[in-house]
Amino acid sequence: MKPTRFIVAFLAFMVVQLVATQVWAKENAKPNFVFIAIDDMNDWVGYMGGHSQASTPNLDELASQGTAFMNAHSVAPGCSPSRNALLYGVEPYNSGLYPFYDHDIHKSLSQKYTSLPRFLKENGYQTYGAGKIHHGPQYGEQEWSEYFVSDNVSKRFAEGKGFTDGNSKKSSFRPVTNPLEEMTDHQVASYGIEVIQREHEKPYFVAIGLVKPHLPFDCPVEFYDALPEKIESPEILASDLNDIGREANSMRRAGDDKKFSGNNKWEEVRRNYLACISWVDYNVGRIIDAVESGPDADNTVVILWSDHGYHMGEKKTFRKFTLWEEASRVPFIIDDRRFSQKGTGKPVEQAVTLINVYRTIAELAKLDAPEYVDGVSLVPQLRDPNAPVSIPAISSWGRGNYTVRTEDWRYIRYFDGAEELYDHRQDSNEWHNLASSEDHQDTLKELAAMLPEQEAPTVEEFLAYWSIYGADKKRLKAEAEAAKENGMAKDKEDKKKAKKAARKNARKQAAQNT
Repeated sequence: MKPTRFIVAFLAFMVVQLVATQVWAKENAKPNFVFIAIDDMNDWVGYMGGHSQASTPNLDELASQGTAFMNAHSVAPGCSPSRNALLYGVEPYNSGLYPFYDHDIHKSLSQKYTSLPRFLKENGYQTYGAGKIHHGPQYGEQEWSEYFVSDNVSKRFAEGKGFTDGNSKKSSFRPVTNPLEEMTDHQVASYGIEVIQREHEKPYFVAIGLVKPHLPFDCPVEFYDALPEKIESPEILASDLNDIGREANSMRRAGDDKKFSGNNKWEEVRRNYLACISWVDYNVGRIIDAVESGPDADNTVVILWSDHGYHMGEKKTFRKFTLWEEASRVPFIIDDRRFSQKGTGKPVEQAVTLINVYRTIAELAKLDAPEYVDGVSLVPQLRDPNAPVSIPAISSWGRGNYTVRTEDWRYIRYFDGAEELYDHRQDSNEWHNLASSEDHQDTLKELAAMLPEQEAPTVEEFLAYWSIYGADKKRLKAEAEAAKENGMAKDKEDKKKAKKAARKNARKQAAQNT
């Protein structure tokens, strides 16, 4: 071989070795995690196509760069059970955490499970948190190296825009005129940005919990004013509820739908919801800009998710708390910036739930998740969007109430035996229940076989009784009502005794004075 060819070959070999070394280094390095939790955001996001007037350029760009799970679903359609499942890594049917709980339950759960931030902290990560991560404040040193608490600033509302029904602080659908910097989500995002831009000696995990678009639907007026004059309604079928059972109907917030329909307020509700989503997108953009300009831009994994979806009039209901698509489907994006490039992201169409987040982060961090943790790692799908997901996408709302979602189907079975089956290839709105169709019994049986054969009893400590559904609903609510009545009776008797004692003391004092 001539010397020139030898040199060229040698240099080519060295380049290949260098690239291989860099790839090996990236795959074996401990990445940083920017963990963006969003509250109550459904698929009204540009890249998901849930509403044609959604304006989310930053989320759309993140989806185009990373891996967007287009068929992602919540583990449960409520903040508390969804976040408990994701952060402790346990399905409700294995933990018994089906409904909502008082915030004090985390003290009990921490003795049984290792939360995701605690797991990372115990394995060499610096952990930072801000905003809503758990359902309720959770700022202990066991989980967090540092936790930011935002200032609570009084809102100033734009005159003549939006409305409030005055029943509660949450029943507000009004834009505000406060400076952006005063808003909670801006403060939370700013803290996250400051952490991202630090020089870190250890790998870090920063959890940034954005509260919007959770009620109240109040956000800066700029985002409200940017929307079109006419807000489009989602598709709604008048006869949609004719083929569902009693338990399904009991989950609906029919009162809200009747109120908004009767007062012609639905359009304003939807306008404020879309405005809140744009406000979230603005803050996501600020966070992503910080990642890109930060010192660890090429060794960071961004994970963005919403805890559950939201009904905006579909199925004649408002809010979440159902097992249908609107309350189930969520934005879920993983952008491993060690390998991704702008515009090269590939969507995953297979159905997944957020139960897989814990094991995915553990594998990316080169750590072994605790044995009890449910779900599977989605790292294979980050490398190949067509890699099969080995477990079904199951959600629950109350013991005995389950839904399984596949790429083409949704199957629901309630504790009382009622069933629903929807073909998403032809019925993305889930208007036509095919559960009783003879032509679809094989599909129904196949999906029903994916549901859990065993289920943990409902954890009753710190239980929020208003959120009980499923097999425990009648018993637990009856017990709660009986306890309330007994408490009222005891309170009444105590008051009677107190009055009697007061009169006796008064007579005794009068006799002494005489």
